[in-house]
Amino acid sequence: MSLDNIQLTPFVLGSLFNKSLYELKPTAEITATGTISFLGENKRRIAILVNSPGSIYLADEEFNFLLGILTACKLSMIDIALINVSKNPELSYIDISEQVKADRVFLFGVDPEALKLPLQFPHYQLQHFNNQVYLSSEALNKLQSDKQEKLKLWNSLKKVFSFG
Repeated sequence: MSLDNIQLTPFVLGSLFNKSLYELKPTAEITATGTISFLGENKRRIAILVNSPGSIYLADEEFNFLLGILTACKLSMIDIALINVSKNPELSYIDISEQVKADRVFLFGVDPEALKLPLQFPHYQLQHFNNQVYLSSEALNKLQSDKQEKLKLWNSLKKVFSFG
């Protein structure tokens, strides 16, 4: 029997590769008003806000789509803080600035008004405010199926990260 033709059962493969390549640990930052829970390590101080009431952070399909966006931007979960606003109901832009210390804030399906931002701006327009860059977009589940919206998002992300 040659080593080139060994076939392993799914059970054996599962037991051999039972750990993920990297571990996603939820982290929490303590704020004066409470706890902001987020997923990721926030090394590049990028806050990604979503509104996913049925999930702790984000539904699997949307999460995989977000990982694709991050990969295209040469980022990973180590670089960001993924915040589900439905699990952080009192969240404001001040909390994001002071506690998460985000330089860039991406809103996927989150209205700026929900963060108590004193301004409104259209989707895909970079908005500078409070020493931060804000980018508002459609929700991830809508972006997945709409090629035009994805293109608009990509063009804005190229400006944010100065590439392409």
